Amino acid sequence: MLSTGTRLRSWILAIGLCVGVAACGTPAPTSSSAATKGPLTIGISVSLTGDFSNTGKAAQLGYQLWASQVNAKGGVLGRQVQLTFADDASSPTQVVTNYQNFISRDNVDLVFGPYSSLLTLAAAKVANRYGYAFVEGAGNGPSVFAAHLPNLIDAGPATAINGAQVWGDYILSLPADQRPKTAAYPSLDDPFSQPAAAALQARFEAAGIKTVYSQIYPAETTSLGGVIAKVASTNPDMVVSGSQDADGWAQVQAMIQQKFNPQFLFMTNGPENPVDFPKNVGAQNTQGIFTSDVWTYNAPIPGNTAFVQAYIAKFGGDPSQIDSTSAQTYAVGQLIEAVAAKTGKIDNATIIATLHQGSYQTVVGVVSVDQYGAPKGSQFLEEWIGGTLTIVYPPNIAEHAPVIPKPVWP
Repeated sequence: MLSTGTRLRSWILAIGLCVGVAACGTPAPTSSSAATKGPLTIGISVSLTGDFSNTGKAAQLGYQLWASQVNAKGGVLGRQVQLTFADDASSPTQVVTNYQNFISRDNVDLVFGPYSSLLTLAAAKVANRYGYAFVEGAGNGPSVFAAHLPNLIDAGPATAINGAQVWGDYILSLPADQRPKTAAYPSLDDPFSQPAAAALQARFEAAGIKTVYSQIYPAETTSLGGVIAKVASTNPDMVVSGSQDADGWAQVQAMIQQKFNPQFLFMTNGPENPVDFPKNVGAQNTQGIFTSDVWTYNAPIPGNTAFVQAYIAKFGGDPSQIDSTSAQTYAVGQLIEAVAAKTGKIDNATIIATLHQGSYQTVVGVVSVDQYGAPKGSQFLEEWIGGTLTIVYPPNIAEHAPVIPKPVWP
């Protein structure tokens, strides 16, 4: 198996098929027959309310940016892209209804995926029943791919489990006397977060790091004070948190309140949100917290600079506040452009067949998937340093050396 450094070096430097303005600025070929078919209609369910709403809104921005750019250069095969959004309220039941409506009532040409593995799996099953391709950028939990859906393609470089393994790579790269000796694993009952944390637990146990706490808490848990009190009572050197956004923030809040300060703190989700994480835990409390991700605004990925510039031009703000989910959903559109450029067609069967073969350069890296749509690559490790999410591992792309141990809460 390739090392993480080798895989990430390949992931960043490989020259795939350039797609979209952000990748290489080459417009897709047009055809007179395609141009007469009217707009290319796309249905997308997004979490504008509910538990996933913060990141769901970021997903919507990525889709909107892609559509505005591709339309400005003539559309996809001469067809203007027309996006239709529906709020799923972060509910698997509502997401099913939304995609049924898109396909059977609205008769859209294509559908794109929502945010979260929980919603992605439910939605992809609906699309599969109707023979629709399901390209998504924010649902890479193992249960999504274990469903063996032939229509699904993940537009990211790595699965949830493989993405989180960069934390394992880093910890086990440390000299033995610098590694944590004990670890705790508080995990949300979630198809993305919990399996990623469990895989790290198995790897660390095999390497001799003793587990002193491992519990899964229900998705409806609103207060994490009791969970963190139990974690703190075991005094672990390292906490590996299988978290999403809101519960991840609540975990950190509880640690601060209880003055519990592990030497190493890795969270599958929560710290990756550049705006809402510091807002919810306090900017002064972010220092030294780790997560893994596929993107940052200054990641050395082909087309990234152009993407960031276009995002700021359209939505304003500061580059450091762009959520990586926006880049992931933008990449979904880039894959559609890749299919059009490669085949001159954009029907669902062509999308499914084409994207299950080959490699494609996107703003989040080179995308290549297996027969069930699972990406084959890795992510990089990020840490909050000086108020900014910073790439710290692997060394060949690190912007800063990792800061360890985690500073005490101020």
